[in-house]
Amino acid sequence: MDREKIRGHIRKRYAKVAKRETASCCTTSSCCNSAETDLSAVTQKLGYSEQDFYDAPYESNMGLGCGNPVAIASLKEGETVLDLGSGGGFDCFIARKKVGEMGRVIGVDMTSDMINLARKNAGKSGYNNVEFRLGEIEHLPVADNSVDAIISNCVVNLSVDKEQVFRETYRVLKTGGRLSLSDVVAIAKLPDSIKQDLDMVASCIGGAEHVDTIKEMLNRVGYSDIKITLNKITLKENNKDAIESLAPGTSVDNYVASAIIEAIKN
Repeated sequence: MDREKIRGHIRKRYAKVAKRETASCCTTSSCCNSAETDLSAVTQKLGYSEQDFYDAPYESNMGLGCGNPVAIASLKEGETVLDLGSGGGFDCFIARKKVGEMGRVIGVDMTSDMINLARKNAGKSGYNNVEFRLGEIEHLPVADNSVDAIISNCVVNLSVDKEQVFRETYRVLKTGGRLSLSDVVAIAKLPDSIKQDLDMVASCIGGAEHVDTIKEMLNRVGYSDIKITLNKITLKENNKDAIESLAPGTSVDNYVASAIIEAIKN
């Protein structure tokens, strides 16, 4: 498929999510279940604590994601953190508490409505150590060697050029900086019916790259200590309604899984 067509579809989809006009991505409340759900319970199911839920502005939490990247990033006070595809800012607001007032958190998102929402959330809360920048994760608006840690939640799978994303993350990380991503990966070859479906791509499934290919990409870019760990979140359970409507009869859990992706820049 044409890359700009894919980007355009994803951008429109998440603009609607920012405006609360539709639901999308990898969780029960945001993607697939039209019934009201307990957002706190959904958030904890993804690996966040109850305190995390209350530490971020409510409007920043859309239940999007497939894990908790902040939990694995081992953030320290004074560090600079970059969040790829920051959405309404939920992970950024949790990270800001970890790095403290001397630290800094930068969120990057390609959807202007998400950036506007995140900035509004930060302004209302009086947070001065968080900023949000409009941009594509393939071309980060971030200086070379300026970031201690990079986090992301179910976003890299949406990219049409994942190796370029990893090149950019490597560029902006300081020596010794770390990559800590929660994402969806392929564990088997995806059927063309899924890969070519724009809604499946925008729902964090159709664009999933095979776990071995991700390791190869990270190696080529220069990362070391690469580790990809499949986690316990079951995509089929979380996306049941969406999967059944988009791909009837497809056992998606045979093809994709949520995972933690970690690597170090030497």
